[in-house]
Order: sequence, then structure tokens, then C-alpha cells
Amino acid sequence: MKHLMDCRLNVYAIPGEVSPDELAGGTVVVIDVLRASTTIIHALEAGAIEVVPCLEVADAQALAADTPHGQYVMGGERGGLPIPGFDLGNSPGEYTPASVGGKTVIFTTTNGTRAMMTCREAARVLIGAFVNATAVVQRLTGQPQVYLLCAGSGGEVTRDDVLFAGLLVKWLQHRAGIGYQLNAQALVARENWVSTFAVPLAVGAEPMGPALLAAELRKSLAGKKLAAIGMGDDILTAAQIDRFHSVPEMDPKTLHIRLSSGQGGNSPRRHGGHGV
Repeated sequence: MKHLMDCRLNVYAIPGEVSPDELAGGTVVVIDVLRASTTIIHALEAGAIEVVPCLEVADAQALAADTPHGQYVMGGERGGLPIPGFDLGNSPGEYTPASVGGKTVIFTTTNGTRAMMTCREAARVLIGAFVNATAVVQRLTGQPQVYLLCAGSGGEVTRDDVLFAGLLVKWLQHRAGIGYQLNAQALVARENWVSTFAVPLAVGAEPMGPALLAAELRKSLAGKKLAAIGMGDDILTAAQIDRFHSVPEMDPKTLHIRLSSGQGGNSPRRHGGHGV
């Protein structure tokens, strides 16, 4: 087991709680369960070549103007709603082989893409959500400096992201063989996950069914916002634990997000797994 002082596992509930310098040299997982992380995973699984996150709508429009016509689609949201003039919104189900296969997705969202901009100094940046939970843990195993960066919602903590961070903390501690030093938010996130699902966890029902998880995600700030604009169906999509086996990785210098070599789109669903 690696020495405790050498290994750190930190959770940040919103990007404003950490500076880019504090993430330098570590492996960061950007978490925006509802919905940017989930949507990016769906897009790359559907055969998109890459996803390029942009901070502002104008940045996305400028990039599109410099990209050959027919080689890209524009996706994203503001206030949860599709952006006028864009091809796609931020619903994972919109990102299909027909809509994004073989293309670059130029992407901007209210919270998720902003969180990604905080990671420029990191050594590695992974995109995580419930739909690729086990794959993320497998990629993190053995990494001594792990930072779980939650996107939040409008600058506020949203429990859907914290729950996923808590699942990662629990699974990493179980599997990694590393005595991680946890920050206070990592302890809180783990307790949130364990206490929320105490009964199913007690009988070994992990990962749990999407309906049970979705019921909790709907109670989060982001979940309530989605329900209010009529996009509650996306919550059930985001609650399908281990639907995919791939992990998108963002180049912290260019900000382009791709599947690592050896990972292809349309990876098989995981049936009847037990997590990590």
C-alpha cells in the first residue's frame, strides 16, 4: 500500500472552491451528472470524433466558423434549454450515431464546460458520470493524486454530483489498495452516498437500478431544475450505472475531449455487474 502522505483524494463540490494551481499534476475527474458529463459520454459512444468544450456561446460560434462545414455539430444549453441556432441541446439522448457520428461536437453548457476550464494545470482530466462509473474507477486505480471536481449548478452545490463523487470515493477506497488522505468534502460525499442508499447497500445491491438512483437525483438542485423545464426524462438516462465502459479524456492544453486509444464507441452495456 502506498504511503498515506503521498496519496490524496479530494472532492470539490463546486469549481469555485479550488484554483487551477491546486489541481496541478493530479488526475481530475470532472463531474456534471445532470447533464454535461453524461452527454459527453453519450456523444463519444455514439461515434463523435471529439467534443470541444467552449466557455461562452460566442466562443462556440467562432470555433464553428473556423471548422469546415459538415464536419461538426453544435450542442449545449443555457439555463437548461437548447441554444438558438445550435444543432443539439444537452439531452444525452440527442447524441446518436445519426446526429454526431464521425463529427466534432462543439459544446458549451452553463456549468460543466466551465468546470473543465479549471483543469488546465492537471496532468490528466477524465469525464465521469454514473453511466461510466466502474470504468472511471479502473482508470483512477493507482493514481496517487485524485481530484473529483463537481460542476455544481449556477455556483451552488447540487447533490447529484456529490452523490457520484461519494460513490467514487467509496469504490476507490475499496479497490485501489491505497491509503488515501481524504479532504473534508470527500468524507462528506462518501457519507452522502452510503447514508442515502444504506438499505440497498446493506443487501449488496450495488450498483442499484436506475429507477432508485433517479429518484434521488430528482431531489437535487439540478434535478429540480430539469423537471421544471420538462426535461425530467434525462434524469433516468443519467441514472444508468455502468451503461458504458469508456472514459472520455480531455487534453488539458487543447481542451479537446476524446476516448483514449483502445476505447471505441458503442461499447456494450454492462449487465448484472456488481461495481467495484
